[in-house]
Amino acid sequence: MNSLTTIGRILFALPFALFGINHFVMMDFYTGMLTSFIPFGGYMIILTGVLLIGTSLSIILKKFIRFSTFTLAALLLLFITTIHIPHLFQEEFDQKLTLITMLKDISLLGGALMIGGACREKSDA
Repeated sequence: MNSLTTIGRILFALPFALFGINHFVMMDFYTGMLTSFIPFGGYMIILTGVLLIGTSLSIILKKFIRFSTFTLAALLLLFITTIHIPHLFQEEFDQKLTLITMLKDISLLGGALMIGGACREKSDA
């Protein structure tokens, strides 16, 4: 990878590690975002934090990039379908902010798919 691609890959992955850490530090905030049909409440927040940190480190360290980016894309799709879309229809949430956050996650999902699709299997060893 050339230096711009390396910088872009790291800049893409680094915020996900910080989001993952936030899942441990700001657990009450994330608990308030959960919709009623997401099982296991706090445990799901911890699992999400672990997945965000793990996929971020994997992308930064260039280990199993395809698997990690596709896992991240699936996680973002789950956020969109189980958190953002339901919040669009609930009055206690700011619909404009929810829409912006959902569009951001759609964009990040696309970026994860692009990075995963651009990586060759031999570089993921």
